[in-house]
Amino acid sequence: MAELSATSGVPVATIKYYLREGLLPEGVRTSATQATYGDAHVQRLRVVRALIDAGVSIAGARKVVATLDAPPSSTAELLGAAHAAVAPQRTDGISLAEAERLAERLGRQPGTITPERLAEVARALDTLRGAGFELPPSVMDTYVTAMKDVADAEIAGVPADSRDEAVRYVVIGTALAEPLLLALRRLAQEVAATERFGPGTPTAPDLSTDRS
Repeated sequence: MAELSATSGVPVATIKYYLREGLLPEGVRTSATQATYGDAHVQRLRVVRALIDAGVSIAGARKVVATLDAPPSSTAELLGAAHAAVAPQRTDGISLAEAERLAERLGRQPGTITPERLAEVARALDTLRGAGFELPPSVMDTYVTAMKDVADAEIAGVPADSRDEAVRYVVIGTALAEPLLLALRRLAQEVAATERFGPGTPTAPDLSTDRS
């Protein structure tokens, strides 16, 4: 275990914790107190650390590695399992009508979208409206077009010659790409704001100066 820690950069105490939580498979026992660990353990540790660093809970990380170890047979089911590992799985009785319309705009075929994914969109829309904020139609149109392009590109990148690599791509990509998408959105907003308003331009008139 000390060698595994040195190779992976993960402290021994953390490795033991991951073992207890079922995030890392046991090593091959060589005695009552000794076990050997190989490259597969190093790779799994890197995946688990990346998931935890990305904000995935221990329970979510456990679902991710379980999906890696026992993946569904189809890519659609694999995506569903990957989403289930890192996203809320509630329907809450919330209306799915608007989310279904957005799914249709994305090209949904009947019976191919899980209620949980529709409910996730519906809750996000409900949260916006609860704050008194309504997205302009042009912005929603852009979201739909952009997400369709992103999804098409991601699915086109799923390896077709290795099931193991396809599983890794879908599960790890699903879990870890979302922080990158959010970071790129924020970066693009800063660039767009500078292009429109110029650097250092205030968003509202300065009313702090005493003009009396």
